[in-house]
Amino acid sequence: MMRKPTERRRFLAAAVNSIHGVIGGTLGVLLGGAVIGPSFLRRRETWLKAGSLDALTEDEPTPVTVRVSKQDGFTQSVERYVVFLVKSGERVTALSSTCTHLGCRVSWDSEAKQLKCPCHGGVYDRTGAVIAGPPPAPLAMITTRVDGDQVFIQA
Repeated sequence: MMRKPTERRRFLAAAVNSIHGVIGGTLGVLLGGAVIGPSFLRRRETWLKAGSLDALTEDEPTPVTVRVSKQDGFTQSVERYVVFLVKSGERVTALSSTCTHLGCRVSWDSEAKQLKCPCHGGVYDRTGAVIAGPPPAPLAMITTRVDGDQVFIQA
């Protein structure tokens, strides 16, 4: 017995729609995993020794150079970062030394009691807040931890 053309069309339409559904579902899983997956990855905390409490002057940013080693395949590189540690009582905060305007390195002017950027005249106070100049934002804060007499920053 011969099938009617409408039954054949219905069967082919259902087959094509099923194939589209399988392809769409597969793409959804792959793309969803690529977009959402990184948020489920556990971030490895790395704490770097930045200095001792005894070496810090009260309420005065102290520049400290921190070495960070990074592994990229077979190559290991060591990068240096300068951060300012500011001790206020028992609390220690860390500020990035990178100006938020164009990325120049700021330095502490002990006479003026300000962090100054030599490139375009950006000026920050001891907490990293912008006082004057073109910087659009305060200096970045870095998470710190005090363990005994040692100060650690999170990389």
